[in-house]
Amino acid sequence: MNILVTGASGFLGRTFCPFLKKKGHRVVEASTKNCDLLDPSSLDQFNDERFDQIYHLAVWTQAGDFCLTHAGEQWLINQRINTNTLDWWQRKQKQAKLIAIGTSCAYDPTYPLEEKYYLSGVPIESLLAYGMTKRMLLCGLMTFQKQFGMDYLMVIPSTLYGVTGYHNDGKQLHFIFDLIRKILRAHYYGEKVVLWGDGEQKRELVHVDDFIEVMWQLAALQKNKAYNIGEGQEHSIREFAQIICEEVGYPFSKIEFDTSRYVGAKSKVLCNDKLKTVLPDYCPRQPKEGVREIVSWLSLNKDLL
Repeated sequence: MNILVTGASGFLGRTFCPFLKKKGHRVVEASTKNCDLLDPSSLDQFNDERFDQIYHLAVWTQAGDFCLTHAGEQWLINQRINTNTLDWWQRKQKQAKLIAIGTSCAYDPTYPLEEKYYLSGVPIESLLAYGMTKRMLLCGLMTFQKQFGMDYLMVIPSTLYGVTGYHNDGKQLHFIFDLIRKILRAHYYGEKVVLWGDGEQKRELVHVDDFIEVMWQLAALQKNKAYNIGEGQEHSIREFAQIICEEVGYPFSKIEFDTSRYVGAKSKVLCNDKLKTVLPDYCPRQPKEGVREIVSWLSLNKDLL
């Protein structure tokens, strides 16, 4: 197949593009290096191509309290990125199926985190702008299918993690990478470990390799639907920290908790029931296995800490 991937230089894109190439597909990578999606004409450079699939992975966000402090920019930038991509898709690539990435941040936590409630209620205040831009992305996909007969798929991941997701470029790290980095630095350099909140807030992970495999299978089997992809269970920050401490050999008792810091949602676990009706054998790896992989890799690359 001939496949276009936006956000090709991001965490997911850096992992997904090699996955596609290994399967023998031709991949056109659109990233900030060659394609500014804030420019409505940026994708016109690919007008002469005929794509079978478009994976829209591009997004403007970061971990931590980024959503809290950049709400207006997130709304403007992500709306423009999504609108420009969908507009070009409708004008030039109607034949292509567009697979887009949603976010668990779009869910109202007072509702079950099931796909049928994705557009219901209101996301938590700190994630409102980002979550609503992803809801509008789904609305765009739905209306394009209704009016123009174009096919789409939206996949909604829990927090993605894996070796290729770690970075040391000044941006805030997702919680699992931040935990691993802090505990490894404490182990190797004697630094103090201070974690945000009381550690009772819960999170769900899904390994990027598991997510990609499932996304790829769904893209072949399903259309015009949305699917959650997560582990199916959540763990507290304390539990994650204990897993890391066991792998590193660092005393958990030395960890301090700063209850004055921003922690986001208190709990967030996606329902996988809809996914399992299509892929009943779906069995994602457990966090301990994925954490061990990252700890091992960073232990060999201490300069990245």
